[in-house]
Amino acid sequence: MAHQTDTAETPPKRGWTRHIPLAVIVSVAAVGAFTLRDYLSFDTLRDNREALLAFRDANYLGLAAIFIGIYVAIVAFSLPGAAVASVTGGFLFGLAAGTAFNVTAATIGASAIFLAARWGLGATLTAKLEASEGTIKKLKDGLRENEISVLFLLRLVPAVPFFVANLLPALVGVKFVNFLWTTAFGIVPGAIVFTWIGVGLGEVFDRGESPDLSLLWEPQVIGPILGLCVLAALPIVIKAIRGKKEI
Repeated sequence: MAHQTDTAETPPKRGWTRHIPLAVIVSVAAVGAFTLRDYLSFDTLRDNREALLAFRDANYLGLAAIFIGIYVAIVAFSLPGAAVASVTGGFLFGLAAGTAFNVTAATIGASAIFLAARWGLGATLTAKLEASEGTIKKLKDGLRENEISVLFLLRLVPAVPFFVANLLPALVGVKFVNFLWTTAFGIVPGAIVFTWIGVGLGEVFDRGESPDLSLLWEPQVIGPILGLCVLAALPIVIKAIRGKKEI
């Protein structure tokens, strides 16, 4: 009987430990924002490009593994330098392989921060959302009805910060499987653009210049991406129109 009482009175061990992964991510992100900005830069890439290219030629798979690992860490810990990493992928590995490595690393990193946020805070917030009423309930129900479209929009709209697109779905109860595959496909257009910039980076460095990331906002680039945004939003618009007609 005494043993049963002790067991019953023992608090769950998982209580505070579920916050550890998210706390680590926030701590590393805060430190990295101040200490790594000067290192994860195009200047660092320019200064080390010959050594990197030589290492790539000698050990392609090894460099690819290191690159993916660093990129995963940048995304998972929301460190500065994601754009630099994407361009570096194109510079080192070309358009096809660079895009594949960039998408793979970004998806893994995004999944890591999603799971950390879901494990640490998601269950609590989801429970509160379930009990909510009024406007919050409408937003919650609308998100669930249009989950795939919203996830694609978060990835395709350039104005949405990447870390927001990783954290928000985790905190509102989005299914991980849907988050995973919409991330993998949704980031492809942007990944292609940044990788493409990296392919010509050698010539840019030879001219003593820095890459122009504003290329993303050129009409011939942003136009197709906005077109994909419209396609992603189309199911939401159609449902809204049908809903008004039914009323």
